Amino acid sequence: MTRTLITNGMIVSATGRASGDVLIDGETIAAILAPGQAAGLGISADRTIDATGKYVVPGGIDVHTHMELPFGGTEASDTFETGTVAAAWGGVTTIVDFAVQNTNTSVHERLAEWHEKAAGNCAIDYGFHQIIGGVDEESLKAMTYLVDNEGITSFKLFMAYPGVLYSDDGQILRAMQNASESGAMIMMHAENGIAIDVLVAQSIARGDTDPRFHSLTRPAEMEGEATHRAIQLAKVAGNVPLYIVHMSASEALEEVAAAQHAGLNVFGETCPQYLYLSLEDHLAQPGFEGAKWVCSTPLRTKHQHHQNDLWKGLRMNELAIVSTDHCPFCFKDQKELGLGDFSKIPNGIGGVEHRMELLYQGVVTGEISLERWVETCATTPARMFGLDRKGEIAPGFDADVLIWDPNNRTKIGINDKHHMNMDHSAYEGFEIDGKVDTVISRGTVVVENDTFVGKVGHGKYVKRGLSRYLH
Repeated sequence: MTRTLITNGMIVSATGRASGDVLIDGETIAAILAPGQAAGLGISADRTIDATGKYVVPGGIDVHTHMELPFGGTEASDTFETGTVAAAWGGVTTIVDFAVQNTNTSVHERLAEWHEKAAGNCAIDYGFHQIIGGVDEESLKAMTYLVDNEGITSFKLFMAYPGVLYSDDGQILRAMQNASESGAMIMMHAENGIAIDVLVAQSIARGDTDPRFHSLTRPAEMEGEATHRAIQLAKVAGNVPLYIVHMSASEALEEVAAAQHAGLNVFGETCPQYLYLSLEDHLAQPGFEGAKWVCSTPLRTKHQHHQNDLWKGLRMNELAIVSTDHCPFCFKDQKELGLGDFSKIPNGIGGVEHRMELLYQGVVTGEISLERWVETCATTPARMFGLDRKGEIAPGFDADVLIWDPNNRTKIGINDKHHMNMDHSAYEGFEIDGKVDTVISRGTVVVENDTFVGKVGHGKYVKRGLSRYLH
């Protein structure tokens, strides 16, 4: 087994920072040593990486990605190969993607399809959540089986997209009751899809078809209302753990915070797009340009306090995790499916490569601490979703490490840093005061010297345990 020693770095965890050396033996972190201690103990390594002036942090964990997702007559443009290579470029060493069951299809068959898409094609480790798009007796049985046998311990339901993935309140309650029995986590896309469909139809009938109307027909109130309803259903279902995905609105965050204060097992996630992008500056760009930023939940107005509240939510732990909801589509031929009708624009933004960078900029600007950056991007995702050997730099954990250079810079854009399989960047022109230096996945260097040196197929499927926040 290869031994690697990372020396002279500042090791940053969710709880603090300290100078130290990290000894990696094979795929595992063997020891954390005081600076220079390895030589005194006679410990040798096959390779030594000097991290002087740099931060040594756990590899990023993105628990919300959609590689090769079929949506709106097309498919997300990143494969598991291109998407996980781009993730590695961004300091991410594990993703949790979504296997999708639609109404009248088999959970087991659809999960097998996703395993087939990913197996042997990933550059970093991966796990799966299971989307339940058709709640019935068979899918409920399958949920229990997946928890017990497949290492899939979280299930996503949709209060949006009627006729595609939507579940009504009764179906949601049944799925929540099932999850309550097995200890699984329910993930919720919380928007009132029935009401939104009415607003969308009315908008198109008026001739209001530009991309900006995607946001205007999905008002923040509809996100807040659905979040409230999901929380009440979860409470009735036995305080089942509930994780609200991709939160964009102050109204939704207020519901999550109130539930937490009442002692409920409710957790919140936001994404970089809601922290940095807006309706006015991006979605409302002239002509059809705004289609690049169509995603759901939508980008919100900058004239209210959504972004400030989300940053505050991260500081106060009302929001537990920042994920990307990475669901990339090219502008040409994919986003263009919605020319003249915003409701036909495929929903999604590519971001798996840039989450660690964008959130680090929040450290630079004083929105969050260095420790909170590590916590929301690596440690909490691992604990929340049962990745028991990931998310921390500690003996016995997988050697997933990001060496981050705070003294360098990153410029994001198609002609700058961009490795996702897309013809545009949602963050074109953004500059970050910091840079991914070296990325190590299970003891193997996959990115160094501005070069991807890993290999497709290195990534393994990770069976997950139950959430560590509940036991």
